[in-house]
Amino acid sequence: MKIAIILGSTRPTRISPQLGTWIADALRHHGLEVDIVDLAKVDLPFLNEPEVPSLHHYRNESTQRWSSMVTQYDGFVLLSAQYNWGYPGVLKNALDTLYDEWRGKPVSVVTYGGHGGFQAALALGLVLRGLRMRTLATNPQITIHDDIDRDTEGNLTDVDRMMKPYETAFSNVAQEFLALNS
Repeated sequence: MKIAIILGSTRPTRISPQLGTWIADALRHHGLEVDIVDLAKVDLPFLNEPEVPSLHHYRNESTQRWSSMVTQYDGFVLLSAQYNWGYPGVLKNALDTLYDEWRGKPVSVVTYGGHGGFQAALALGLVLRGLRMRTLATNPQITIHDDIDRDTEGNLTDVDRMMKPYETAFSNVAQEFLALNS
């Protein structure tokens, strides 16, 4: 089963690449094929298609590339920071640019923030239902404590220590994906 972890933040001081790498390694440990898709590197203009995505008449090369990329995956982990009780607009745009490509695909919503990103998870859940994705039962919410050590660039200095409490949750995410593939 081929899984994409979509990094839903593009802020310069984001920690999602570090978290995404840790999560990818945890899922690979259970035998899943995992890629990290960084929305900061995907050229995806803001909703620039003249027709609605459900018609699947993509005119723009950026949308066609995004469609091809998303189609190759069997499931997704959406890794999202919580911003002002919601999730980043770049992730909303990435989801809304397509429609059929998401339908029926399993997804785990992984949010993070000072309180785990509960509100972002709620907001994403509504959108994922609209896209008719299959949300897994395990959707970890990672609490970023104020005392987490960072270097001068804002990077986490000990991701393994910070993520240790979430090992079982990500093992469960992997098992859920694997069960869908058997």
